[in-house]
Amino acid sequence: MRLVKSLIGFLITVATTYLGLLAVTFFIGRVIPIDPVLAILGDRAPQDMVEATRRALGLDQPLYVQFYIYVQKALTGDFGTSVLTTNPVMQDIVRVFPATIELATLGTLIGAVVGIPLGVLAAVKRGSLVDQIVRFVGLLGYSMPIFWLALLALLLFYARLHWVAYPGRVDVAYEYSFTPITGFYLIDAAWQGAWDVEWDLLRHIVLPAGLLGYLSLAYIARMTRSFMLSELTQEYVVAARAKGLSERRIIWRHALRNAAVPLVTVIALSYASLLEGSVLTETIFSWPGIGLYITNSLQNADMNAVLGGTIVIGSVFIGINLLSDLLYRTLDPRTRRR
Repeated sequence: MRLVKSLIGFLITVATTYLGLLAVTFFIGRVIPIDPVLAILGDRAPQDMVEATRRALGLDQPLYVQFYIYVQKALTGDFGTSVLTTNPVMQDIVRVFPATIELATLGTLIGAVVGIPLGVLAAVKRGSLVDQIVRFVGLLGYSMPIFWLALLALLLFYARLHWVAYPGRVDVAYEYSFTPITGFYLIDAAWQGAWDVEWDLLRHIVLPAGLLGYLSLAYIARMTRSFMLSELTQEYVVAARAKGLSERRIIWRHALRNAAVPLVTVIALSYASLLEGSVLTETIFSWPGIGLYITNSLQNADMNAVLGGTIVIGSVFIGINLLSDLLYRTLDPRTRRR
């Protein structure tokens, strides 16, 4: 019975959150001073054609009817047609979203692999020079604007040192040297044995992924330090030291293991924030992901694409949050009794 109630509560939470997301995007689309009909037909379209298109889109209906139609279409993945590309919006999103996932995933991996050890080290060496350096690096990571860091990184590593490739995802010379199957170019190129393409892809992705990884690292290191400081004061740590266990074993096998439970949520939130917050990074590095797609659509008053992309990103964010909550409950038995 408790399981059924928990499942019902979970479904209600998902439905309510998603309905709220749809409501926000719907009303944003209505308050923005851009006429979707004129965006499709142009400013010089005949008035009778404008009225016919408005009726065809249901924009002559009352607001609550428009919202019902909007929700109905969104639930089936129908976000309309992009004015910019003339393709269905969902088709465009399926094409560009793997690039964003690839970038955010690599950035999160960098953040977790480097950030967790740094956070543990800072907690163990609390108050030392090492701790101060880690905290300072973290402070820079989540206080400096990403666009400023990106421009500085391009100036240094591309324009001056020539260590990385120019902005973009792949060199034009290699664009047709492999067949995109999954949309994840690093996987596709490696699967087909196109190692020259793989190297070119890595030279393009290393800088934007490294910057996103630095942002993720700053957050993860900070939270790891906080969790570890809490765990190192627990009674089980004192008991383990009294039994003569080595400090290395206490830190890495006991304290970090318990701190890993809330860290799952932290890493999941970091990943979700990179997925939704990579708009500036993709724009600066000309990375053909959903962030750049939304930016170009907004500049061309393509509101179907903007709202469709926003809903997809919001849905992914909701899904990752719910997944992290389920993982937290699975890893921590104490939460199941609440």
